[in-house]
Amino acid sequence: MGYWILFGSKTSNPNNYKTIGDIPEPWGYERIKGDDMAYTYFMRSLPLKGRGAKVQLYTGGDSRFQSLNYAVIDMPLLSNAEQCADVCMRLRAEYLFQANQYGRIRFQNVNGKKLAYGGGSSRKAFERYLRNLYGVASTFSLSREMRTRRLADMQPGDVFVYPARYGQKYGHAVMVVDVAVNKYGKKAFLLAEGNTPAREIHVMRNFENPFRSPWFMLDEDADNLILSVFHFKATDLKHF
Repeated sequence: MGYWILFGSKTSNPNNYKTIGDIPEPWGYERIKGDDMAYTYFMRSLPLKGRGAKVQLYTGGDSRFQSLNYAVIDMPLLSNAEQCADVCMRLRAEYLFQANQYGRIRFQNVNGKKLAYGGGSSRKAFERYLRNLYGVASTFSLSREMRTRRLADMQPGDVFVYPARYGQKYGHAVMVVDVAVNKYGKKAFLLAEGNTPAREIHVMRNFENPFRSPWFMLDEDADNLILSVFHFKATDLKHF
């Protein structure tokens, strides 16, 4: 893994794909329709910045560890508090907002209180709601409010999330933005993340893939998963 981090391709979006859906699936795999086809389509329609785009910090300048970035999602951050769990909530909320499903935009704060959006079609109100949410939600609240999903049932829009644990000071969250399957039922998936300090959302690079593809191959029987440089348990896969 160290070789990929230090010496792997430093060029993001090397083939200049326009959207996540343009990233070709692995040979022998086909993208799934998803249980929620509209949500799946939204994920695949997320626009990507062009070849060579670097992940920018909200405060300006390039983030560290650019090799973790396969492609930058073209979606401006809303605040310096929009970090890993916030990005997952942002993408979910953006889908519901674009679908005019305003009443379904609600998330828990760290105290377990549900915070519902009530601003209708106002983009200004929507962004204000999210900025306020970022200050009172976290990987802890996100993990608690979401329901566990079996790895075998993985869907676009699911989230790998854990709160601080194992002596770690911080938790982490990454979102499944696409899923493909082969004729044997084996799944592959793409991940997107934000991080701390706040930086642009990006498709994660898979350092273990010998073809330099961002797709991760799913071992449904695994108890632990290494996704890029992050370690998750099978029980960390959640859905809204």
